[in-house]
Amino acid sequence: MDKPQGWTSHDVVGRMRRLAGTRKVGHAGTLDPMATGVLVVGINRATRLLTYIVGTSKTYTATIRLGQSTVTDDAEGEVTNETIAAAVTEDAIRSAVADLTGNIEQVPSSVSAIKVNGQRSYARVRAGAEVKLAARPVTIHRFAIHDIRRERGGKLLDVDVTVECSSGTYIRALARDLGNAWALGDT
Repeated sequence: MDKPQGWTSHDVVGRMRRLAGTRKVGHAGTLDPMATGVLVVGINRATRLLTYIVGTSKTYTATIRLGQSTVTDDAEGEVTNETIAAAVTEDAIRSAVADLTGNIEQVPSSVSAIKVNGQRSYARVRAGAEVKLAARPVTIHRFAIHDIRRERGGKLLDVDVTVECSSGTYIRALARDLGNAWALGDT
């Protein structure tokens, strides 16, 4: 299914259940509501095959904005901090990307669908709880930069990327970590 923006993966499953006239529908990995693209869906007996697809590598294209932090670590969240990115060089960005390539430990966004004590992390955050998730091992096979654009008079940087990664990788967490790398002077 080519998932449109604004739909949750659960919305896709619900729609497919109605179209196929069956309750036995599953998907091979959650996409954030703001994400668009292929969501692999299995119907009836094909749901058993999803097990073999879930753990495979995936490829994403994204635009990462440097200079803003949000509650959700993505473009839909409320901006919580702005830092002028005018002094950030392309070399600094490429260096930070290199550091985030290979086998890394990634802390997922606190507004992810990961369950904490039986409740989705995002639900706990929306209820006002502070959620700290543990780092998880992921592999970034390729983290390619295609374009870097200066926005708002150079105060913000938009970085167009392609990421090939292992299952369980959060692209918005990569974006957050890339932003933190130069903001903290790690590059």
